[in-house]
Amino acid sequence: MAEHNDLGKLGEELAVEYLQKNGYAILETNWTFQKAEIDIIAKKENILAIVEVKTRSSLDFGLPQDFVKPKKIQLLVKAVDAYVIEKDLDINVRFDIIAIHKEGKSFAIEHLIDAFYHF
Repeated sequence: MAEHNDLGKLGEELAVEYLQKNGYAILETNWTFQKAEIDIIAKKENILAIVEVKTRSSLDFGLPQDFVKPKKIQLLVKAVDAYVIEKDLDINVRFDIIAIHKEGKSFAIEHLIDAFYHF
């Protein structure tokens, strides 16, 4: 597996741990619908958090969250609509980004709540 894939996988594992420590129940990881993949679907209280995880080895080329492009957002919205219908959920949906970057030998994690809106 390519090194960037390993970094992405590690980032998703760190994000799951972070969310669990902060009171979220993890419902799904890497849930796919057509061409879209949702990294993490988590629930806290009456909110379904759709979490896109972006991990970078450095900030040389920009912040991790800057790499969530409109096309990706469009695919996430389509996928979450399918998820909510499939699971017959009546719940508030929120889109978050967990941005992770390497800082020395550890990682900095930033949780951007309501990172974008889907209208």
